Amino acid sequence: MRIALYPGTFDPITLGHIDIIRRAARMVDRLVIGVAINRDKGPLFSLEERVALIEAECVQLAQETGVEIVVHPFENLLIDCARDVGAQTIVRGLRAVSDFEYEF
Repeated sequence: MRIALYPGTFDPITLGHIDIIRRAARMVDRLVIGVAINRDKGPLFSLEERVALIEAECVQLAQETGVEIVVHPFENLLIDCARDVGAQTIVRGLRAVSDFEYEF
């Protein structure tokens, strides 16, 4: 089974996030959306609200693609979350060249 993890704060989930979720779902059997808990950021929406918004957006995507989409909050390191969910792939989106430079 191909499992991917798409991590982020999703505060709130945007059309860009949904586009990445849709694209990633075409490549895997199971897509885990890791909702990061970052107490230093001071989120606009609570963790519960962010999870609910993501789940609501992903119901139709899961039906359309036939892929299991799971929302998984996490507070630890990304690599630990990836191990916990059994992900072989981490999905990342890039808004600008500066995002790429930050990631690498």
